[in-house]
Amino acid sequence: MDTAIGIFDRYQSVRHRLPEATFGAETIDIGSLLDISEEVDAFVFDAFGVLNVGETPIPGAADRLGQLRERGRHIRILSNAASYNHDGATAKFQKLGMPVTQEEIVTSRDAALAELTPGLWGCIAAPSDDLSDIPVDTLRLTDNPRDYARVDGVLFLSTEVWTEAQQALLRESLLSAPRPLVIANADLAAPRDHGFSLEPGHYGHLLADEGLDDIRFYGKPFPEAYEIVEASLPGIERHRIALCGDTLHTDILGAAARGWRTVLVTRDGLFAGVDTRPFCQQSGLTPTWRLPRI
Repeated sequence: MDTAIGIFDRYQSVRHRLPEATFGAETIDIGSLLDISEEVDAFVFDAFGVLNVGETPIPGAADRLGQLRERGRHIRILSNAASYNHDGATAKFQKLGMPVTQEEIVTSRDAALAELTPGLWGCIAAPSDDLSDIPVDTLRLTDNPRDYARVDGVLFLSTEVWTEAQQALLRESLLSAPRPLVIANADLAAPRDHGFSLEPGHYGHLLADEGLDDIRFYGKPFPEAYEIVEASLPGIERHRIALCGDTLHTDILGAAARGWRTVLVTRDGLFAGVDTRPFCQQSGLTPTWRLPRI
């Protein structure tokens, strides 16, 4: 899981848990998003690998957002980051120099929190996350087995300090007393400044492999986050929305399942330095367009 091939293969192995979609026969290579701006009313951007890599903005990304705005196009950011609340997500992109507002950002955390039911939820979260936006009672899960047994469900937000020992506690607890596990970031891995990080989706699929069946994944490629974006763009037909992302099994698959068009961004994200065409052919996931950077 530390290379594009390994991550791709793992996504393929869990493909039966992902949405289904249909695709066109071929991908058109373009030079920039300005080439297709007349065909698209709303551009939706993944973050990691498209706008930024870790804490580093991708050169030219902020300028491109401004140029698309000047042409009257709607901008949204659809991120699978669930480690911080909506205010934190907005602050992060503004710190990166991205000209976006709160209303233009949708996260997998937003989608997951909207689906929580009343009860005591165990939270797997970053130490800096104060959980103040969680609309139910919470208990932070760390190393105490009794805490895992107390909760009515588990909300998995971040892997920042998650350990294999804690994963074992979670597994044992849910196998002995099945309860819902909400994965608030469906990614298996994410590109960082120095390699890839394992994300909550990785650990959720491991538990699904063990036979746990009440695991609920939120964020790309699952529909709830896309539905939030669509609701924020009233009057725009789905085929006039384009998702720009670096990952076939999350960004491209999820958007195609909604009837959106898709742009695979190749230079800085999952497939950095790798020819994407064999991966598209093997998976049958065919983006509408492809380009190195937006």
